[in-house]
Amino acid sequence: MKYVHTNIISEDWRRLTEFYIEVFKCEPVPPQRSQSGLWLDRGTGVPDAQLEGLHLRLPGHGDEGPTLEIYSYRTMLEKSSPAANRKGIGHLAFLVDDVDQIKQRVLEKGGTALGNVSSRHIEGVGLLTFVYVTDPEGNIIELQNWKYFS
Repeated sequence: MKYVHTNIISEDWRRLTEFYIEVFKCEPVPPQRSQSGLWLDRGTGVPDAQLEGLHLRLPGHGDEGPTLEIYSYRTMLEKSSPAANRKGIGHLAFLVDDVDQIKQRVLEKGGTALGNVSSRHIEGVGLLTFVYVTDPEGNIIELQNWKYFS
C-alpha cells in the first residue's frame, strides 16, 4: 500500500498551483487534467462532473513521492470559513527551515495568518516551532520546524 495524493478543490486551480509552486517549491507533474464523462460521474457521485487541474509533486520525496492534486470543477459547492478545529481534514503540513520566512512568503502570495509563530519543547523529541496559515483559498497549512536534541 502507498499514499499517492491529497486533493484540493479550488476556485481557480491555476492560481492555487502557482501559489504552491512559488511558496513550497512543488513541481508540476504533467499532463494537465481535463476530465468528464459517465465514468467520472459514477466514481465521484457528482452528476455531470467536469474538472480541470494539475498534480504537483510535493517537496522532499523524490520523483515517486505523493502529489497535491489541485482541481476545479465546473460546478462547485461553497465551503465554510477555515478553522483549525473544524471537522474533517484539518491541514497540510510542511517542514521548513525558517517558519517566519515562509509565513511571510505565504502572506505575500495571498495567504493569511491564522495564528502566531509558537515554540514548545516536546519531551524526547526536540523543539517545535510552528504556525498555522492559509493558502489564498482558505485551506489551512501548518509551517513547522524541528530542532532535535540528542
